[in-house]
Amino acid sequence: MAVCETCGNEYDMAFEVHAQGSVHTFDCFQCAIEAMAPICEHCGTKVIGHGVQSGEHWYCCAHCAREEGTEGLVDRVMAGTTT
Repeated sequence: MAVCETCGNEYDMAFEVHAQGSVHTFDCFQCAIEAMAPICEHCGTKVIGHGVQSGEHWYCCAHCAREEGTEGLVDRVMAGTTT
């Protein structure tokens, strides 16, 4: 049985996440998110969806990025719009 690196639970159905050259072991998605998800630099929530990135900064949405002074990021582009 493997041990979750977040909570320490020994669990027979633990899983591995391979990311950026490292291997992580978790017993549930909640622990994986807690350990690996970036944190929005504006509101502090865990970014578990698409998120947006500006340089080295992560945000949960374009609104939070704009609140921090980033320009040009949007959550959605309307159909027929080109960039």
